Amino acid sequence: MQPITISRTRLRWELVIVLALSFGASGVYAIVSIIERLTRDQPLSQQTATINRPLSEQAVLDLVYQLLSFTFGLAPVALVIFLVWRGTSPHLGALGLGTPLGGYRNPKRRWWPREIWLGVGLAALIGIPGIGFYLVSKGIGINATVVPTVLDTYWWTIPILVLQALKAALGEELIVVAYFFDRMRKLGVGPVTTVISSALLRGSYHLYQGFGGFLGNVIMGLVFGWFYQRYGRALPLIVAHWVLDIVSFAGYPLALALWPALFGVAS
Repeated sequence: MQPITISRTRLRWELVIVLALSFGASGVYAIVSIIERLTRDQPLSQQTATINRPLSEQAVLDLVYQLLSFTFGLAPVALVIFLVWRGTSPHLGALGLGTPLGGYRNPKRRWWPREIWLGVGLAALIGIPGIGFYLVSKGIGINATVVPTVLDTYWWTIPILVLQALKAALGEELIVVAYFFDRMRKLGVGPVTTVISSALLRGSYHLYQGFGGFLGNVIMGLVFGWFYQRYGRALPLIVAHWVLDIVSFAGYPLALALWPALFGVAS
C-alpha cells in the first residue's frame, strides 16, 4: 500500500484550520485583549489577568463545567493526533511521542522515564528565571498582575487545576510545537523560521497578560523550539509545561500569602 501524499496547498489549509480552532484564534483574541487593556484609564500594571476562574456559583455545576472545559479543550489535540496517526509504530512519531526510531543506546531501557526527568529539568530551567522576569515586567509596568486561579476551595480544586495544567501542556506542546514543526517541515520551511514562528505564536496568545507575558513566552518558545528541533521529543516539553503550570496554579495562594506585595494587585 502506497503512503498517502498530501499537497502543500492542502497542508497549508489544514494548518490554518487547526490553528483557527486552537491557539491561532487565542492569539487573535489576545491581541484584541491587549489593545483593550491599553485603552483603559487604569495602568497595565494595576490590571489583572485571571487564568482559572469559577464557571458557576454552584459547586457541583462548577465542577461539571470545569470537567467539560478540560474535555472539550482537548478536542484540537485529538484532531492533530487523528491527522498525523501512522499505521505502523511509532503511531505518533510525527508528534515526537513513542519509542524513538532507532531506540536509545540500551534497547531494553524504556524511553519515557528518561524523558520525564528531562522535562522536570527543563521546568526548573524555565521556571526559576521566569518568576524573576515576570516580577520585573510587572514592576516596570509592561505586564498585568497574573492571577493563576480564583477558584473557590473545594475538595476538587487542586485536581481540577492539575487537569487544566495538563490541558494547557498537551495543547501547546503538541499543537504549537510538535504538529506545527511537522507541518512546517513538510511545507519546506527551514528550522530557524519554524522555531521563531512557533515562539511568536506562543507569545501571541499570552498577550492578554501584557508585553512581559508575550516576551517571556517567546523566550520559552525559543528554548522549547530549539529543544524539539534538536531532539524531536515532545514528552519532555509536555512534562516541563505541566510542572510549571501546576506550580503556578496550585502554588499561587501560598505565594500570595507569603509575598502579597510581589504577587498581589498593585493599588
